[in-house]
Amino acid sequence: MNGPAEEPPPPPIDSEPEGTSALTLHPGLRALVQVLGLVALWWAADQAARGLHLPIPGSVLALGALVLLLHTGLLPLAWIKEGADWLLAEMLLFFIPAVVAVVQYPSVILKAGWQLLVVILVGTVAVMVGTALVVERVFRWERRLRLRQGGDPR
Repeated sequence: MNGPAEEPPPPPIDSEPEGTSALTLHPGLRALVQVLGLVALWWAADQAARGLHLPIPGSVLALGALVLLLHTGLLPLAWIKEGADWLLAEMLLFFIPAVVAVVQYPSVILKAGWQLLVVILVGTVAVMVGTALVVERVFRWERRLRLRQGGDPR
């Protein structure tokens, strides 16, 4: 029985489009170049936000540009994956200044510690709830797209 021709499965999300390749450098150097590229994108977006007097920070503008570039395929994920993975793995280093501030100013912690704790807890809960809502909406949106295309709704 000959059914309709099945389409080949889509490529993995981190595969490179044909005709492109990740930098052929040593992996550590490649990650550094990718991080520098992300920093350059942030810097350019920050300069644009300041120059155009936009009401949003350049970092948010850069994140939006990055999502748009990835979504349209103009920037293959493989071109930034190692650098982004390294940044995520070393994220704790970016919080060291906050820890040093706590150690250097114990009087502030003793005086306003409960207020800081409330702010931290409320902020954490807000981020978790916001992330959950966004993820849920994206899952529903992807499911609707798959249903429209006649694919598996899972």
